[in-house]
Amino acid sequence: MVSPVTVVKSEGPKLVPFFKATCVYFVLWLPTSSPSWFSALIKCLPIFCLWVFLLAHGFSFLGAHSSARKILAGLIFSALGDAFLIWQEQGYFVHGLLMFAITHILYSSAFGMKPINVCAGLVITAVSALCYLLLYPYLSGPFTYLVAVYIALIGFMGWRAIAGLQLTNDLWTWTKLSACLGAVLFMVSDLTIAVNKFCFPVPHSRAIIMATYYAAQMLIALSAVECQDAEVSRKRT
Repeated sequence: MVSPVTVVKSEGPKLVPFFKATCVYFVLWLPTSSPSWFSALIKCLPIFCLWVFLLAHGFSFLGAHSSARKILAGLIFSALGDAFLIWQEQGYFVHGLLMFAITHILYSSAFGMKPINVCAGLVITAVSALCYLLLYPYLSGPFTYLVAVYIALIGFMGWRAIAGLQLTNDLWTWTKLSACLGAVLFMVSDLTIAVNKFCFPVPHSRAIIMATYYAAQMLIALSAVECQDAEVSRKRT
């Protein structure tokens, strides 16, 4: 198993642009009431940096590992979703929802279907059902079923990420933990969006949404480098 110190030394420098871009977003804190291509660029910039983070591992790495390619594709659709949501009040919310739905499908595929972990699946199903029951009275028109489908997709993604984390018998890895935490934070971010948009105003909603979202995407991107780290570890032992 690769130690956390090794991870920080090997992956930390590649994430510096992401942290800088995230700081730029929070420092500028451009008003959402005036959407523009510049505000879209600033919002998407941290995700662009995560593209670069994965590409920095080399095309041969991406070519050899389908899970890394799927996560990179998910990040591309995430950036498109971020851009659409800049203009959500102009009628592009559903477009953003679709982009992130595709993202969750790609992430689910990257995390894989083994192990199944039925218990984790049941817990996520229960949580997803409770979230939908909370939102349902506030939904109308197409959102009644669109939100249901989206919750099912992100719940499935969360299940596959959590299922991969086996804490017994030393089967867990830091990248599995990273995927699990990333998926949970993604669900927290999207639930905050839904409650704030459909139910009632959430205090400091934008800060909560973006902080959890950027952290989630970073952790999920980190989970893609597991194969490479395993290879490095084998060469050193």
